Amino acid sequence: MSSKEKPTLGGTRIKTRKRNIAAPLDPAAFSDAVVQIYLDNAGDLELVAKSIESSDLNFTRYGDIFFEVIFIGGRTQPGTVKSDEGERHTYSVIDCEPKREAILPSVVYIQKILRRKPFLIKNLENVTRRFLQSLELFEENERKKLAIFTALAFSQKLSGLPPETVFQPLLKDNLVAKGIVLTFVTDFFKEYLVENSLEDLISILRRGKMEDNLMDFLPPVRRSAESFAEHFTNEGLTDLVEYHSKKMFEVKLREIKTVLTSKVTEEESNVDEVIESVKQQIKDAKLPDIEVVRVVWDGLMDAVQWSGKNQQQNANTVLRQVKTWAPLLNTFCSSGKLELELMYKVQMQCYEDAKLMKVFPEVVRSLYELDVLAEDTILHWFRKGTNSKGRQTFVKSLEPFVNWLEEAEEEE
Repeated sequence: MSSKEKPTLGGTRIKTRKRNIAAPLDPAAFSDAVVQIYLDNAGDLELVAKSIESSDLNFTRYGDIFFEVIFIGGRTQPGTVKSDEGERHTYSVIDCEPKREAILPSVVYIQKILRRKPFLIKNLENVTRRFLQSLELFEENERKKLAIFTALAFSQKLSGLPPETVFQPLLKDNLVAKGIVLTFVTDFFKEYLVENSLEDLISILRRGKMEDNLMDFLPPVRRSAESFAEHFTNEGLTDLVEYHSKKMFEVKLREIKTVLTSKVTEEESNVDEVIESVKQQIKDAKLPDIEVVRVVWDGLMDAVQWSGKNQQQNANTVLRQVKTWAPLLNTFCSSGKLELELMYKVQMQCYEDAKLMKVFPEVVRSLYELDVLAEDTILHWFRKGTNSKGRQTFVKSLEPFVNWLEEAEEEE
């Protein structure tokens, strides 16, 4: 057999598949290079920023290390916040004096870097969270510098530092128990309020989901309203103490109203049991009597099942509620002043709710017949009431009942 020549692909170039070749990780070299930029420019952050901008370093891969160099002067060792054995500079945040004028340039510098390299925002968030969760590894003066830096970052509206990144990592049990968190947030509050209002601070706390949980910053053994007030008053933050007291008061009111509404809506609720429950809550919350009257009325009205726009049905529903729970109202309307406050609450309820505008005189008459409101209280409201909301309309609608009271008084 004659062998046939096999076909060839002469002149054809056979392409081989390229493999994904990853460049070897070299974080130490990156860290040393950034440190060298600081050293070459003697820590002048304006010049450092320009050199960073013109460099071809891989910030995408080593963003976290970049911020480690900014904060502590070099790359951190695994599991610590201390510098590794590589190069280090002494122009970092924790090497500064614990003063705003010393730390502010670093904040401005980072802002410039983030404007040119916005992809680094996530890295700043990562490093900040990690350092805050490891506050116990820093020295006391280093923690103060970090607190000042964080306050200035918010004050300067530094990109990449949302409030939840700062406040939530702080709530580690061991950090709170040792008092480290309380000291940190105290330094933070004091620094931030130098150039910002309390309203601005509350806004940050609200975004960080801490507005209603400021007590969580205190060690468990000191977690009381008295300890909170004492600590921050001693630190000169009396406005924050006043705000917190008011906030806690509002929280207690909401809790009492919620519990009361829940008990009132129960089918087998017992009036006497509800009265005792409210008394205990009031005792624990130390509420003023006038606030008790307000919250009791609000709780009763929140428990009402309204029937759309049918005014007569709504009127009947309110009157049934008043009749059923008159003993509760009577328990806490123990003086003429408190009875008058109840009348003002009824007035505001009927003024703000269009479907109840016409039921005001019926509610007042019912409260009178059930011995919740005294005649003198109704006459005082009629003649000298100070709440102007809907007053003209309500006075006119109540006039027949008042005339009847006056006639009955004359006959006696």
